[in-house]
Amino acid sequence: MSDATLWISALTAGTAVLASWVTSRGTARAAQIQSAAAERTQRTVRVSEARRAAYVSLIEQAHKMAELYWRVSDVRESAATRTEQLPALKEVRSGLREEYAKLRHVIWVISLEGPDNVAEAAETLRLSTRPAYQALEASIMGDPDALTRFDECYDPFWQAVLTFVSSARTAVHDL
Repeated sequence: MSDATLWISALTAGTAVLASWVTSRGTARAAQIQSAAAERTQRTVRVSEARRAAYVSLIEQAHKMAELYWRVSDVRESAATRTEQLPALKEVRSGLREEYAKLRHVIWVISLEGPDNVAEAAETLRLSTRPAYQALEASIMGDPDALTRFDECYDPFWQAVLTFVSSARTAVHDL
């Protein structure tokens, strides 16, 4: 009988060791899965926050540029002669250059952060600023019809802003 007891004890001990080994492997695997899931979640949150910050920065820059565009219209309406308009238009041009540099920087960040459709919308927004700047420059150089062309640049610019906002909203909510 003692041989049977010894065998039962050995079998029980072996089963316990095997069960412990299987449990520890399962626990280790569960910890790896949990760690990977937490890492993916943290990465998603970081990407979302970086994108959101870049998108908000671009929208803010677009609004700063729009304010300068409105100043051109104000100058056009308030100053009667070209001589009176010229200093104010040059000041707006200088402001647009500064704000455009910031806008361009934010667009580079968005191109890096993605996704591609938002980066494309940002680039379209950047390109929509060219006609207005060119019209302002032409006005400063003496083209009498340039400010009328400048006013025609509002709608394409705002459409580009709205398209960007829509793309950005979708990208932020799809993460």
